[in-house]
Amino acid sequence: MSLLEKTEKLQSSGVVKALLVTAALFVVLAGLKIATNIVVPFLLSVFIAIICNPLIVKASKYKIPKPIAIIAIIAIILTLVLLLGGLVGQSARDLSELLPEYKAQLNEQFVWLTARLAEYNIQISSDLLVEYFDPSAAMGVAASMLSGLGGVMANLLLIIITVIFMLFEAPSLPRKIHHALDDPDMKLNQIDRFLESVNNYLAIKTLVSIATGICVSLMLWLFGLEFYLLWGVLAFLLNYIPNIGSMIAAIPAVSLAVLQLGIGPAGAIGLGYITINMIMGNVIEPRYLGKGLGLSTLVVFLSLIFWGWLFGTVGMLLSVPLTMIIKIALEESKEGRWFSVLLSND
Repeated sequence: MSLLEKTEKLQSSGVVKALLVTAALFVVLAGLKIATNIVVPFLLSVFIAIICNPLIVKASKYKIPKPIAIIAIIAIILTLVLLLGGLVGQSARDLSELLPEYKAQLNEQFVWLTARLAEYNIQISSDLLVEYFDPSAAMGVAASMLSGLGGVMANLLLIIITVIFMLFEAPSLPRKIHHALDDPDMKLNQIDRFLESVNNYLAIKTLVSIATGICVSLMLWLFGLEFYLLWGVLAFLLNYIPNIGSMIAAIPAVSLAVLQLGIGPAGAIGLGYITINMIMGNVIEPRYLGKGLGLSTLVVFLSLIFWGWLFGTVGMLLSVPLTMIIKIALEESKEGRWFSVLLSND
């Protein structure tokens, strides 16, 4: 066989392999899309278990029995979820009822604005302004997003039970993964680095997100803005999406501030969001996470669209953690490291 024939054969086999991988990927994605109702609660369970596991490990250092530690942590989480869920649910319902009132108020302001502009021969329709600038729409999207998350939390009992079993199985998980990857002697250090990186990333990101939500709620409460707890929870959830998450979280709160408090306080609230985001994202987070785990802004945006399409509201909220886990896994693989570099920032 000539060299040319060998080259053509290798190229054709490479093309066939790429087509097979692409086809398999589409089949897997289609299966995940169909099984969303099963996969999403499982993803939330894994997410919560990873966050809670460091607390279980910490409790074991103080000689606290694992069953007691798990029950205590689950009880705390369950209490917080029920309290916040009730308060946020009530706020979301009140906001939905007030949206027509806010829209009517906005129409009055636009009528006044177009009348002032007409005095200077600037003719703009108030209906056109409402169509292109509707803060009530932004608030409605935020309320719908939280309602969608509440629908997933209807499986709360199933999620909690799954988390409990995962926490009991957590210590044996690294050993099982080593055996599954034909490494019974535990020599593949990249497996341990991957598990440790995922644990550290999610735990630290969650703590920073909680601090962000508390700061936002406190700031809005000081300004006297309605539904400050709702916007704080939204800031906590969207803080998992770096770069653009904080901007998305600020839109409904600032929009409501324009209607309720006026343009001046709304601008101050927007400045407060920027300040909190800069401190959390540029000072606190890099100090504990480091800059080596960053994703490019384009990847963040595309992952938001992709995981949102695949898993809905929960997929959007977990888009960056899921992409981050894939990136960390690729970093530990020689074959996938090139793709990990493409996902990284500068």
